[in-house]
Amino acid sequence: MGRLLRHNAVTLLCDGAEFFPALLACIHAAQRQIHLETYIFRIDATGQRIAQALMAAAGRGVEVNLLLDGFGSASFPLDWQARLRHAGVHLQFFRPEVMRWWPRRSRLRRLHRKLAVIDAHTAFVGGINLHDDRDNAGPNDAPRYDYAVRVCGPVVADIYHTMRQLWLRTTHGPLARLLPGTNSELRPDTRPAGMYSARLVVRDNTRHRLSIEQSYLRQIHRAQQEILIANAYFLPGLRLRHALCDAARRGVKVKILLQGKVDHAILHYATRMLYQDFLTSGIELYEYQAGYMHAKVAVIDRHWAMVGSSNIDPFSLLLAREANLQIKHPDFAKPLRRHMLDKIERHSRQVDRQRLAQAPLPQRALVWLCYGLVRAGISISGYGGGYYQE
Repeated sequence: MGRLLRHNAVTLLCDGAEFFPALLACIHAAQRQIHLETYIFRIDATGQRIAQALMAAAGRGVEVNLLLDGFGSASFPLDWQARLRHAGVHLQFFRPEVMRWWPRRSRLRRLHRKLAVIDAHTAFVGGINLHDDRDNAGPNDAPRYDYAVRVCGPVVADIYHTMRQLWLRTTHGPLARLLPGTNSELRPDTRPAGMYSARLVVRDNTRHRLSIEQSYLRQIHRAQQEILIANAYFLPGLRLRHALCDAARRGVKVKILLQGKVDHAILHYATRMLYQDFLTSGIELYEYQAGYMHAKVAVIDRHWAMVGSSNIDPFSLLLAREANLQIKHPDFAKPLRRHMLDKIERHSRQVDRQRLAQAPLPQRALVWLCYGLVRAGISISGYGGGYYQE
């Protein structure tokens, strides 16, 4: 969505340890309006701090609009819903789960974005949900590995209008702007704030169905030296797969960091179906071992970067509403690249081609089964098109 805009300030936030304090500081400082949307919001220690900050903001007269996904946040406690609304927070659910037992294709079309805009001035874009980053972690595990960015400058206008549009459609329907009493829109602060060029890239089910995939494809085709990707749920379709393999074959160094722990089992094992083709093409594959990984980032040729909510799998690229920020500047790409390489070198295990070929038959059968299940599920959903067509 939109064009590459210059003069933005973009701050990299690594993991919840950096993201949550930055988000809370902006919420505490808000004076006029907060828009916040996420896939998962849990009322644990971190979630409570965020909920209390939102209620405090509403109490001092700030308009607080909180949009949660109806599936990802289906277990959000009713008592906390009541507390938030009583405090003046405007809470809505995107596609709420009314009849969870009833099979509907539309249930797959989720709000997976993690966005925030405060006072139409400061925005957050990333992959971090609103809950403790040690959720599901074992005693020896590192906190969940993930990224977000804090943004000021001209690109905030695109982020703000994107969130505002979905909020109005969710609360009032497609004719929201024609209704009286729904227009509390602020004028975004688009003054120059930094030196980075940035672009909001969204995926939806209307005009931007392929925007994120095409953004990756364009840059992979242009790559000359290095492609570095960290993506927790990685099952690219044919076009992305071929683009990555072609890049490696023409001499581009391609490194992909993937989830090492079993999180979503079917997708986890289905991904391994692609390992052999990638390794044969010269791509280096690594599996993160220190804990759970949730990152969705890329750096190409040390100057182009992508940070956001979109996995490289059929659920993100074909079904969900996603939002990534594309940043073009070596001074931003450098620390992100360094952080990704540190995770690869210190906390990951390289996939060995020979050991993969010698995997026992039951393990290979599990990979085939899971890959077949994912393909069948996408085909049955009717949204898949030619994603996996050979």
